[in-house]
Amino acid sequence: MKVEFAPLSVPLQRRLQTAAVVQWVCSFLGLAQCCTAVFIALLFTRFWLVSALYAAWWFTDREKPCKGGRRSHVFRNCVVWRYMRDYFPITLVKTAELDPRQNYLMGFHPHGVLAAGAFINFCTEASGFSTLFPGITPHLMLLSLWFRFPFFRDYAMSGGVVSSDKESASYVLQKPEGGNLLVIIVGGAQEALDARPGSFTLLLKNRKGFVRLAIQHGIPLVPAFSFGENDVFDQVNNPQGSWLRRIQHCLQQIMGISLPLFHARGIFQYSFGMIPYRRPICTVVGKPIPVQKKHRPSEEEVDQVHQKYLNELSELFEKHKAKYNVPEDSHLEFI
Repeated sequence: MKVEFAPLSVPLQRRLQTAAVVQWVCSFLGLAQCCTAVFIALLFTRFWLVSALYAAWWFTDREKPCKGGRRSHVFRNCVVWRYMRDYFPITLVKTAELDPRQNYLMGFHPHGVLAAGAFINFCTEASGFSTLFPGITPHLMLLSLWFRFPFFRDYAMSGGVVSSDKESASYVLQKPEGGNLLVIIVGGAQEALDARPGSFTLLLKNRKGFVRLAIQHGIPLVPAFSFGENDVFDQVNNPQGSWLRRIQHCLQQIMGISLPLFHARGIFQYSFGMIPYRRPICTVVGKPIPVQKKHRPSEEEVDQVHQKYLNELSELFEKHKAKYNVPEDSHLEFI
């Protein structure tokens, strides 16, 4: 006998979607700190052995974020990510095939405030990555700082996140069997300080390390632009040279992460809060750019491939911007 369940009502679906987004925002803003607090607090209770055993295991497992991480199919396929996807909604668009016999390095743009598109599309299966790109395993790079937090490091690795250092990148890219996609949010935390609705400014003009990495491994570069990534949060005005921007840069140099002063809507009202706006995000994946392998590329060779990447990214943006309500006179600005 087949049991059929009644579809969820629209209000209930909306509440579940909002709850999923709240969970995601909290995981980025406070989960790492909460995990650390729990780890320390347990040491002063009768459950101290839990933290002690975890610390011992953490020490033996400390290299895992640099060795491909430890993804969990249960985590990636969790229903909560589908509710989060539908909240905005978030979609993933393929414009070219990726050969599963080869490894790839993808540049993701822009960072946005919390990189919602990058997380849903490459750390979960909510947008159908494995269906669109069969045989390809995505790895999203995250600042090494986040892997220093107990418990949170395992949460992050469950989605396929790896440490953002050269050793970690090389481990993924040099796997001989192929089928690996290393996703780098090239603009990084600094680019988040320019993330606001209608902004198409990318911190990319002098970011060439990812290009050099691709040349050294002979790995094709794949440009990806996430339309709407900057539209889900407003940000306090912080132009270059302002006192706020100088403070943010100083804090970034000290802590390694930027602190954009963002805001959007609340849970029960729409005037102010930390919950992102319901605005569509569409990540468009471009065609691979062939790269010739060279162990020690010259600056000129790196510059040539970098310029080609900029051209391909601009072409991808111009070709698809009309579909996502980007004004005709808007163009990418590289700084």
